[in-house]
Amino acid sequence: MPVLKAPSGNTDAPSQYKQTSRKGKKAWRKNVDVTDITKGLDQLNTQKIIGGVIAEKDSADLFVLDVKGDASITKKFPKIKKGLKSDEILAARSAVPAVPMRKRPAHDKTTDGVLPVKRQRKEYVSGKELSRLKRVADGQHDSTVDIVDAAFDPWADEPQPEPEKAVELAFLPEKEKPKKPKTLEQQSISLSANGKPIPAVYVPKGGASYNPDFTEYRERLIEESEKAVEAEKKRLAELEAERIKLEAAARSAAEAEAAEARADLSEWEDDSAWEGFESAGEELSVKAKRPRRKTQAERNRIKRRKEEERRQKHEAAMKAKNAQAERIKQIALEVAEKERQLALEKAEFSDAEEIGDDEKLRRKQFGRYRLPEKDLELVLPDELQDSLRLLKPEGNLLKDRYRSMLVRGKMEARRKIPYKRLAKTKITEKWTYKDFQLPA
Repeated sequence: MPVLKAPSGNTDAPSQYKQTSRKGKKAWRKNVDVTDITKGLDQLNTQKIIGGVIAEKDSADLFVLDVKGDASITKKFPKIKKGLKSDEILAARSAVPAVPMRKRPAHDKTTDGVLPVKRQRKEYVSGKELSRLKRVADGQHDSTVDIVDAAFDPWADEPQPEPEKAVELAFLPEKEKPKKPKTLEQQSISLSANGKPIPAVYVPKGGASYNPDFTEYRERLIEESEKAVEAEKKRLAELEAERIKLEAAARSAAEAEAAEARADLSEWEDDSAWEGFESAGEELSVKAKRPRRKTQAERNRIKRRKEEERRQKHEAAMKAKNAQAERIKQIALEVAEKERQLALEKAEFSDAEEIGDDEKLRRKQFGRYRLPEKDLELVLPDELQDSLRLLKPEGNLLKDRYRSMLVRGKMEARRKIPYKRLAKTKITEKWTYKDFQLPA
């Protein structure tokens, strides 16, 4: 099959055809550039000579599909057989030569460029160190180690270098560093009744175990039951006192209303009573007094009398109330004095105890708000389990830690404020539409 060669084109840069003049038709015919047309006709004639115009032939005449392939390619390139991965790994060799196993002779002075300096071998333990270690193992210590507190604090803030003060700002006073308050060095005040410090984590007694001893658990159950009964009795007594107070108030109000009604009735009877006998020798005559309307002076007199009675009753009630309050204060002082005496007596017997009790607290507490009550950590007899796997988590660790900090005197009792009080603002609209000027 003949092979066509592409015509060699001009390798020069394209340039415009140089024409000397365009003044007349003669110059047009003479100086017209027909180089491209000539080249195209030459190529067409060449294709006709070779075998025909390529653009007019079919694809089947120009191309041939090779379905057999070249048989000589397999002879030129041998077939590669892929081996195992293990063989490939074993056959791999490093570019660095292996270390020779034989010992070099003394006359071998070959080096790698580093000066041959004798180095101490530190891979083994010397005989002196070995003997010392044996003596230490036998209990023969040559010297003791003195433990000294470290003078360096790794958690302390690094001192920042002070910048040099400018000359023009030398007249300003130096900024004082904040001083720590004195209360940081003071010990926190415990709220226990005996005044002893309360540990952060209180070790419970044997009765609080998940599998307690019978006697200890029974004593603790009886103690907590008595506390619950006393609390219930106190609550019922307060309810009864409140009921008696309300009944007394209602009874006094009813008595006041009845007294007022009797006073009105007696006054009306006095006004409607019979007049007495006539005097000066006149004949006795009984005349019925006609009903009439009360005058304004009589109404005012009745009103003043009622107000005076009401004031006297109020003063008597307030006097009784003040006397009762004074008596209550006196009883409270007596009880507090007795409790203090008992606490002192108990403290004398329990001086050996160095920790306080977080259940019995003193009466005076820090802050205006009372401490939260301690949760009852007691399981009823029918709820006792004999395995740790059957225990149920109870309580709240966050509440326990918060109460522990309050009892130890680390902080004061606070009340949660859900909404912060904001400053009152007043929104007004500026009358800027009045401040305008007409264009000149």
